[in-house]
Amino acid sequence: MALSQKNTSTSRIFYGWYVLAAGFLLLFFQSGARFSFGIMFKPMIAELGWNRTSISLAFFLHMVFFALTLSLAGKLYDRYGPRWIILVSTVLITAGYTSTSRITALWQFHIFYGVVTAVGVGGASVPLIAALMSKWFARRRGLAISLALSGSCLGQFVLVPSINWIVLTYGWRLSYLLLGMVMLAVNLLLVLGVIKGNPEDMGFKPYGHQLTEAAAAPQKSDATPVRPDDLNLLQAFKTVSFWLFLTVMFICGSGDFMVAAHLVPLVTDHGVSPTTAANMMAWFGLLSMGGILIAGPASDLIGNKIPIALTFVLRLILYLMIIQYPYRVTFYIFAAGFGFTLMITAPLTTTLSGRLYGFTHVGLISGFITTIHHLGGGLWAFVGGVLFDRTGSYQITFMFSAALAVIAIIGSLAINEKRQVL
Repeated sequence: MALSQKNTSTSRIFYGWYVLAAGFLLLFFQSGARFSFGIMFKPMIAELGWNRTSISLAFFLHMVFFALTLSLAGKLYDRYGPRWIILVSTVLITAGYTSTSRITALWQFHIFYGVVTAVGVGGASVPLIAALMSKWFARRRGLAISLALSGSCLGQFVLVPSINWIVLTYGWRLSYLLLGMVMLAVNLLLVLGVIKGNPEDMGFKPYGHQLTEAAAAPQKSDATPVRPDDLNLLQAFKTVSFWLFLTVMFICGSGDFMVAAHLVPLVTDHGVSPTTAANMMAWFGLLSMGGILIAGPASDLIGNKIPIALTFVLRLILYLMIIQYPYRVTFYIFAAGFGFTLMITAPLTTTLSGRLYGFTHVGLISGFITTIHHLGGGLWAFVGGVLFDRTGSYQITFMFSAALAVIAIIGSLAINEKRQVL
């Protein structure tokens, strides 16, 4: 209560901005760790004698368990708030990465990276941070979500080259060990010192509303107040727009994580050095910040489905380019262009879910949608590895990706972007 009184009486900085900064930093380190997977790809194959199908299967398991965790984490977030979820997730992330650094068999990689790390990451991920921002910001909600989620973009840009240097100098094992320990320290500091789930618990209204006095009987948890006109997940399933949204997000994830997992192996197959390939991944992340910073404000002005559809138009062009012209210069263009589209749907998932179904169950609904997104990503990354081992290239994978992009354009435009009622 003392903190609440101090902020309401003397501070001119709304506390939600501190929560936003904490979300930014949490995603900064998490994204750098996750997008280092492609860097580890070939060094692990060289040391342990595995093929791309085996590595891709671990990534597929990671994405499946990550995706399944999102819905559970979203439901727990709606009921209990973010703090305990992030704490438990941090313990699992640290255990997963540090254990991965000591593996000697494929099954161990599948367990520690594919399951343990995935469950940890799923509890402190983009949809949870986006849902948290939706609680603290009523006005400029899209912008706030975009700013917080841009931590993922900068984390990839800053940390991927650094992690690549560690891998080339000291090996992939030390890299995974350091990732686990750094994320333990950072996440504990943020969740124990900064993150709060509900502005009402500190005597605030969300940003854009006038501050109010704390209630005489304050809430004992960060749970979201229930609004009877909001739809829950089962009710959302009864609307056509929800099925269209799920299809689009499955296709979106298939492209995101196939490229994230296989970009470095792809370009090094064509003679690009590992350092240059890591720099491409870094720019892949930095350009995604441009997309995410545009997407949030755009959703405030023109809605969500047009930016989503334009994302797949650009991806279609990039897929066709890389199929026809697999050269060093086009790899740079592909990495930058695809990176620009990478995070556009991240803030739009939460804002569109809220616009269609309300915010009472936004954590569960957006978490489920993102579950489907990541299932698509894991499946397509695995398919990419299988097809490479069978054909010696990624050409067929990109051809199918182009066809899926066309379906996603049509599906995006068909969404009825109005409040859904039953």
